[in-house]
Amino acid sequence: MAKRDYYEVLGVSRTASADELKKAYRTKAKELHPDRNADNPQAEAQFKEVNEAYDVLRDADKKAAYDRYGHAAFEGGMGGGGARAGGYGQQGDFASAFSDVFEDLFGDFMGGRGGAPRSRAQRGSDLRYNLRVTLDEAYRGVQKTINVPASVACDACKGTGAEGGAEAVTCPTCSGMGKVRAQQGFFTVERTCPTCNGMGQIVKNPCKVCHGAGRVEKERSLSVNIPAGVETGTRIRLAGEGEAGMRGGPSGDLYIFIEVREHALFQRDGVHLFCRVPVSIAAAALGGEVEVPTIDGGSSRVKIPAGSQTGKQMRLRGKGMPALRGGGAGDMLIELAVETPVNLTARQKELLREFEKLSEDNNPEGKSFFSKVKGFWDGMTG
Repeated sequence: MAKRDYYEVLGVSRTASADELKKAYRTKAKELHPDRNADNPQAEAQFKEVNEAYDVLRDADKKAAYDRYGHAAFEGGMGGGGARAGGYGQQGDFASAFSDVFEDLFGDFMGGRGGAPRSRAQRGSDLRYNLRVTLDEAYRGVQKTINVPASVACDACKGTGAEGGAEAVTCPTCSGMGKVRAQQGFFTVERTCPTCNGMGQIVKNPCKVCHGAGRVEKERSLSVNIPAGVETGTRIRLAGEGEAGMRGGPSGDLYIFIEVREHALFQRDGVHLFCRVPVSIAAAALGGEVEVPTIDGGSSRVKIPAGSQTGKQMRLRGKGMPALRGGGAGDMLIELAVETPVNLTARQKELLREFEKLSEDNNPEGKSFFSKVKGFWDGMTG
């Protein structure tokens, strides 16, 4: 089968410029690459054809020979010693062409050789610090001093890693890219540069204090403002207080995670507080008042309705926790727990027995329960 015209293969005119040839080649190569055309059995042959055409037309001498003699220029040695086209069987020329293919197609994604060396300054890592506070501190807000072990910029070299604060120089092996490429047959393999370990820069005279790292381990004391209303899981970010960056890179951030300790009197649910208050049988039956503490350090007197049962709740509005981002405060819920007296004296027992005889009609809940029990048992026997 006769070979197609190389210009036709690339879809360009014979007067196409080098840039037009390259643009057309990139489009065709991406379109026909075998990895992207697994379901097209002709893709590999067409991809080879595109590479062969571009390998000839991108070279000024080969292009001149082809324009004058066509394909014959590379079959019989015509055209003043024109080189053979880089067909799939000619490994030397094709490997060179494929290297350019790889560079053209993937150079933008992998740091191509044509670009300028990239800066290898690296941002420092973020740090996490777990901080426990009391419920009282969470209510008022507090300022805490914490000690954070972290890497900080070396003062001796000002974070450059070089003695005397000198700037690092571009790695001569990878030209600052941090990666090197090697040709293996038809393929180009990319590896981390062994000279700079991927940094793209080297330090000729490493700092004696940090040994070229540009940072040292040090414990820092930081003052942290804990706002009122924080709760377990609240995260506070301190920008730039994390690990120092490498080679003059920016520092990471410090994230403080709050844990609020349990309180002896109050249980928390968001902005609301619960307080369980024991009351005597007499107070629950007759009614009265009880003084309860509040989270602000004060107290409030709460009226107990006559006939109160265990579990009855009463609300103190605005006596809960403040909202973290404003918007007022929650409520405090008082839950009554009717307390059964213990260690009774003989006289107390005598009075209670007398009271019980006189109280048959004063326990509606008990009377209703046992009435239901009797009905249940009657139903079972029936």
